[in-house]
Amino acid sequence: MSDQFQRGAIEAILMVAPDPVPLAILAETLQMSEADADSLLRELSREYEQAHRGFQLREVGGGWRVYSHPRYSEVVGEFVTHGQSSRLSVQALETLAVVAYRQPVTRAQIAAIRGVEVDSVVRTLVTRGLIEQVGQTAATGASLYATTQLFLEKMGMNSIDELAPLAPYLPDDTDLDDLEKELI
Repeated sequence: MSDQFQRGAIEAILMVAPDPVPLAILAETLQMSEADADSLLRELSREYEQAHRGFQLREVGGGWRVYSHPRYSEVVGEFVTHGQSSRLSVQALETLAVVAYRQPVTRAQIAAIRGVEVDSVVRTLVTRGLIEQVGQTAATGASLYATTQLFLEKMGMNSIDELAPLAPYLPDDTDLDDLEKELI
């Protein structure tokens, strides 16, 4: 395959992909080494940035994806949310932060940290695809929740390890277990 064809193929794939595409999949699809695919992706990303395009090619969420450029975020946000309210409430953001830092976590543990009932907020975050049920506790069978790949993508991260170091300010697991028992 020619270099021009590979460039076009990468662009075409990334334009239709609903999620970030892992480097290994792009390399395999284009029948090239991962090193060559990585080099080509980074080159395309630089070219788009230097040309002041309305989009960027970024590595995030474990793969590569095309995003609108942040300089146009206000106008894109206006277009996307025209006629609707899609921002998360303060309660939802607080709950999302608890899940992100303490995952996997139960609703009771979230409620214990926040000090309020969280069922409807958790449902909202699940519906929006930002958190998901990842299992159940052995002791009580309570659902465990964790953040999703979409959460990482929206936050511009490849891994939950990239979160700012706030976890030391949250109660430890023993405190959470005690609070959960009080709520049950």
